[in-house]
Amino acid sequence: EPGAPGDVSQFGALMTALAATIGTGNIYGVAGAVLLGGPGAVLWMWLTGVFGIATKYSEALLAVKYRFINSRGEMSGGPMIVLERALNARWAGILFAIFTSVAAFGIGNMAQSNAIVEMVVVKKAILGLSQPDTSIRVGLGLLLTLATGAVILGGIRSIARFCGFIVPFMAFFYIAGCIIILLSVWDRIPATISLIFTSAFAGQAAFGGFVGAGIAEAVRYGIARGLFSNESGLGSAPIAAAAARTSDPVRQALVSGTGTFWDTVVVCALTGLVIVSSGDWATPDINKAKLCDLAFQHLGFFGDIILIGGLLTFVFSTILGWGYYGEKSVEYLLGIRAVLPYRLLWVVAVFIGAIWKSDAVWNFCDIMNGLMALPNLAALLLLSGVIAAETRRYFSQHP
Repeated sequence: EPGAPGDVSQFGALMTALAATIGTGNIYGVAGAVLLGGPGAVLWMWLTGVFGIATKYSEALLAVKYRFINSRGEMSGGPMIVLERALNARWAGILFAIFTSVAAFGIGNMAQSNAIVEMVVVKKAILGLSQPDTSIRVGLGLLLTLATGAVILGGIRSIARFCGFIVPFMAFFYIAGCIIILLSVWDRIPATISLIFTSAFAGQAAFGGFVGAGIAEAVRYGIARGLFSNESGLGSAPIAAAAARTSDPVRQALVSGTGTFWDTVVVCALTGLVIVSSGDWATPDINKAKLCDLAFQHLGFFGDIILIGGLLTFVFSTILGWGYYGEKSVEYLLGIRAVLPYRLLWVVAVFIGAIWKSDAVWNFCDIMNGLMALPNLAALLLLSGVIAAETRRYFSQHP
């Protein structure tokens, strides 16, 4: 809609949201779910994605409906704006913005840069790197920092332009790679699918190095990792949706809802099939990083390229998308003048994450991440009538 209000195209808004959503959770998160909940966790993760489409639709609809133009001429929207303008609950909006701005540095920044640096260190022999681990961390950290600064300092338009290019490419590259791996073991696919469904509803007995998991574990870890990956209900993606150039909130909501489909129903499902079909999930004393490594090594060097390339692009795009989420939250709390200092701090944090890691920080940010969902889900529940009315209006006008 060229003449409609907004900062970026609907496609650009979707790609920005997908950039933040598709991250390490689509690879390591799936592996962790299988290790803790058994193969059945893949089905529950997939179902989380199916039902999460409606949640993402509702979030985006409200974000666009209650957005406004700030003093810089840019759109501002998201759960914090919805809570204030629709429910007159600014205090809840402030809480959401605080949780988001803090969580962003963990899940969306330092944890991401650290993940890719650790993967490169582990794979340095394959990549032909002979430098000490510290030198690799510093060098790659600087490259990530400079690349992040080059994009994020330009604001949402710069982020959307870059994501509009990189996200379709990275998704196609990774999806195609997973399909090639599955085709190479096509004879195992029927048994793999059967195992996933059986384990989802009957649990998984101890097998090899796998200690066993009941139905409760499959449900718990499948749903938890699915929500972590697609962010439905978290309230992050609607911040990007609010920037879309559209005159109707339902139209953008329909576009945004597809993000959960691609993230979980497609990407996570393919990762799960690759991991379960490999059989490596039953290897004794294995962790999620090693499991991914073994599962993708079935294609040798090509498998390594899929894993490393997928992680690198997923990580970088997540840093960009979450940078925008954190920026809009800080703008809500402190005003426009706080945006540039926040962007600079965000860029510096990328380097810090590459060279340093503290589990206590990640655990704290995970808690903040979960707390984001509370005010957002409350708003969705209280405004469900508005969502239903807008949806009926749109489809009565566009049968």
